[in-house]
Amino acid sequence: MTRDADICVIGAGAGGLSVASGAAQMGARVVLIEADKMGGDCLNSGCVPSKALIAAAQRAHTFRHGGLGTAGSAPQVDFPAVMAHVRATIAAIAPHDSQERFEGLGVRVIRARARFASDREIEAGGQQIRARRFVIATGSRPAIPPIPGLANTPYLTNETIFGLDALPRHLIVLGGGPIGIELAQAFRRLGAEVTVIEAASALGREDPDLAQVALAGLRAEGVEIREKAPALEICGSAGAVEVKTEAGTIRGSHLLVATGRTPATEDLGLDHAGIETHDGAVKVDAHLRSSNRRVYAVGDVAGRGQFTHLAGYHAGIVLRALALGLPARLRSDHIPRVTYSDPEIAQVGLTEAEARALWPDIEVIRTPLAGNDRARAEGIDAGLLKLVIRRGRPLGAGIAAPGAGEMIAFWALALAARHKLSAIAGTVLPYPTLSEISKSAAGTYFSPKLFANPWIERMVRLVQRLP
Repeated sequence: MTRDADICVIGAGAGGLSVASGAAQMGARVVLIEADKMGGDCLNSGCVPSKALIAAAQRAHTFRHGGLGTAGSAPQVDFPAVMAHVRATIAAIAPHDSQERFEGLGVRVIRARARFASDREIEAGGQQIRARRFVIATGSRPAIPPIPGLANTPYLTNETIFGLDALPRHLIVLGGGPIGIELAQAFRRLGAEVTVIEAASALGREDPDLAQVALAGLRAEGVEIREKAPALEICGSAGAVEVKTEAGTIRGSHLLVATGRTPATEDLGLDHAGIETHDGAVKVDAHLRSSNRRVYAVGDVAGRGQFTHLAGYHAGIVLRALALGLPARLRSDHIPRVTYSDPEIAQVGLTEAEARALWPDIEVIRTPLAGNDRARAEGIDAGLLKLVIRRGRPLGAGIAAPGAGEMIAFWALALAARHKLSAIAGTVLPYPTLSEISKSAAGTYFSPKLFANPWIERMVRLVQRLP
């Protein structure tokens, strides 16, 4: 059977679903192909289950530590109930991403593996799909490092860890990036012993000043973090795993491999369609178009970042081109990211190191959260905002604080709209809020220009002489 379509989308994750729903609702004939679960990684094994687990772990942590006049006590963690909460959260969101909903929008959904047969034709489930344009949105999968013994040792990834029914006694986390750090803290709060092994620096992509705030929080809770400790060999069986490093051997009951993700492009037959790749990702231009002008790529598989919200942004770029024929180019300076540890780390725009590599005349404002009145009221004494500025405009902002992922929205808007810092300083925020730290940082930038300024002093004296 051959089906014709205006747009054929491969992959029903965040990016693919956004393209399919938007194009169908605007009148395009759309075919959506998905070989696995609707909703992709974010719904089934990424953002949604991890945040549900983190929320449960936060409850246990608050109960355990009390504070502000409230005595803490050991929480009674029912781990199967925690995982039932995780699965219930997925189930509550799943209808929005379901096959039934998309078919109701007019999308033809095919549940099969897709493979290019030519530059404008795909085979899937015994059907031939011929389309004017294709969008590859197959996401990414866990990257498994070639460590001796790992292939023969039981291990978990973010795709399998949410299937656990019993709390690990001692979870070894291989990799100190966002996924590893988030899950390490969550499992520690739920009662497991946790050791993180990182070959380089934990949270190495983040600004070191901000990363240290988050890592200090984990260490204070009992998470052991071994940095610059590459795994040399791994062995063991179910319930008994060993990871050998130069500094010694770590023994645990479970192993989580969280060493990054790799674009999912295998078995797509890209060579049959003349689609080039780079470092495993589909090679795209500033319009997300591949070397085959009929084919676009969005989300993780495009190699421009691995965030659900970025995939949604990509989908908007592609929709403008495919459905409306409007030109649209990628920007990257306004895309935020968050590591959902406690405290969280949020970043948008350039870090200090990235900015200094480009310009010698940047200014950096550091504002501790401890000086914020709401933080004082809540007993928060750890946190930091770093603001990178050049010629009166913010280049980047990073926040390490509880709720940093919410607070960064202020700066994401500022960078997206290319606001000057004066617009931030002039914004009136409710008191007392943690977000006031952003206005405080902007005020710090302007203070030397207003106070102890001889020209300002002369102007003020002159004004005071007026009748």
